[in-house]
Amino acid sequence: MGLLHLHTQIDIHATPAQIWRVLTDFASYPAWNPFIRQIEGEVAAGQRLRIRIQSPGQGDMCFAPRLMEVAPDQSMRWRGHWLVPGLLDGEHHFELLRRGNGTTRLVHSETFSGLLVGLLRRRLTHTRQGFDAMNHSLKARAEASAGTQPEAGQAAEDSAVEGVG
Repeated sequence: MGLLHLHTQIDIHATPAQIWRVLTDFASYPAWNPFIRQIEGEVAAGQRLRIRIQSPGQGDMCFAPRLMEVAPDQSMRWRGHWLVPGLLDGEHHFELLRRGNGTTRLVHSETFSGLLVGLLRRRLTHTRQGFDAMNHSLKARAEASAGTQPEAGQAAEDSAVEGVG
């Protein structure tokens, strides 16, 4: 069984609460989010969401993951699968880490597992570009709502793709 981990992060000049409000305002996603174009559902652990994403250079993909974790101002995690569990499963995670310099680090990641990971590795790797685009748009929206501007040299971002099998 294959495994692929996508990891991105970006520092945002806003509090975790300000970022959380943007992140969980699903109704506003079409106005600002270039990757997750639509989410419907309640922000509560155990709830099923309906999500439509658009990865760069790819068509739309719709799925219905279940929210596994909702910790306001800290973390949100959902898990879904394509067709049947074990074929292509994904666990998507947003984590907000308060930093001492007045910023919050958004860690945005997903771990894919299942029989099709090897065959779909290239397409799944393109998903990282969607994460990066979303992160930058989330940063701009949260900073605008917070009324903050980043200082020179304080923007930190990182992306990585790790795969096994």
